[in-house]
Amino acid sequence: MQTTISKEPLSLTLWRRWQWLLWLAVVAVVYTWAVTGLHFTGLQESAASVSRSIVHGLVQPDWSYVYNGSGEDLVSLILQTLAIAFLGTFISALISVPFAFWAARSGKEWLHVRSGSGKVVLTLIRTFPEIVLAIMFIKAVGPGSYAGVLAVSIHSIGMLGKLFSEAIENMDRGAEEAITSAGGNGAQIFILATLPTIMPEFISYTLYRFEIAVRSASILGMVGAGGIGTPMIFAIQTRNWPRVGIILLGIVLMVLLIDSLSEQLRKRLI
Repeated sequence: MQTTISKEPLSLTLWRRWQWLLWLAVVAVVYTWAVTGLHFTGLQESAASVSRSIVHGLVQPDWSYVYNGSGEDLVSLILQTLAIAFLGTFISALISVPFAFWAARSGKEWLHVRSGSGKVVLTLIRTFPEIVLAIMFIKAVGPGSYAGVLAVSIHSIGMLGKLFSEAIENMDRGAEEAITSAGGNGAQIFILATLPTIMPEFISYTLYRFEIAVRSASILGMVGAGGIGTPMIFAIQTRNWPRVGIILLGIVLMVLLIDSLSEQLRKRLI
């Protein structure tokens, strides 16, 4: 019994072997075009002295700013930043649930219009960056933490709603089918099967979003939305580099701690 071995054309074999050269050439052309479009005007005369001042301030931070009991010190403002991120994430996690069920696609064809409209709404919500929302809310409610909470919560609705809807679409339907076959009604299916199945992923996504919200809340203060960003922008404007150094150190430690705790919690959930 003879077996016929199909041979690929020589051109196809050469293409598979050397196609990386073509992609390398494309990337090189794109980078060349991007670099040649930059207009470098040179360094300013004060660049060297300013750079030395920045490095000196960052390696010798202002430790007296860590805590002084004024409510405007590093510890107090980091706690305020965490509060903005936590409250904004908590609010958005609650509001995102109905949006998620709205945008989740099911097997029924007529529901694609419903889920499609939900996905469009979630996309529109997360189109606006948090810093733009913060500026808009500052004009509406004034500067401070309230504007920061509103900005984080509204933007997070779009992000969490998308993640929650994907979790609903990919969930295991076995428990729902079992309760349905036993004669359960819609409310029993939702409470006893749907919620317990998707809740671990919902909590995991919420914790992940909280990590991002902590970073965002640190930046929103630069436009006046409360948190640690406000004194950091003031310190940069006044060239108080030791103050900038201790603030950056505090932000780094805060983010590392939150990421570590969130990762441990997410590992236990999934």
